[in-house]
Amino acid sequence: MVKTAKGALFDEFTMAYNTELDGYAFYTNAAGIISDDKGKNVFIHIAKEELDHIAVVSSIAERLRKGLGMESYEEALKEGTTVFDKKGLPIFPKDNELIKRLKTNRTDQNAISIAVEIEEKAVEFYGNMLNRAKSPVEKMLFTRLHEMEKGHLKVFRWEHESLTKTGFWCGNMEYSVEKESE
Repeated sequence: MVKTAKGALFDEFTMAYNTELDGYAFYTNAAGIISDDKGKNVFIHIAKEELDHIAVVSSIAERLRKGLGMESYEEALKEGTTVFDKKGLPIFPKDNELIKRLKTNRTDQNAISIAVEIEEKAVEFYGNMLNRAKSPVEKMLFTRLHEMEKGHLKVFRWEHESLTKTGFWCGNMEYSVEKESE
């Protein structure tokens, strides 16, 4: 059976939904492990933003499942949040691969490293979806999601630099968020 473009897009949104759920669960768990109050607040803030992403991608996945067209980020957020208000939040897994990795090394550094990895994958995922987007609504939606994930990645890279108090390796600047072009 050959998948239609709509079917492939639905599959991608289903994968995005599950990934956002895992990220939310991880960030929530990591917030409970992080020893630094400012770092803890970063994880709590990003977890709240992941709830918005869950609302958006679940709303769009449901529309695609029903054979309806795409909707804007704002429409999807409103619709998805309304469903959460009526039915409650989706059930989150107690443990996922990310949480298991964190529990094997319960340090701030490990939590930040995993978060950077999560956000790098999200930036790539939504960037690929943006590159394949055809309609203006799709392009605007994927641009918004892509930019938000890039913002999360920058925050976690800042946290990494702050935590390690470097950004330098062998006297050379290895990475600087301030000089990042993207």
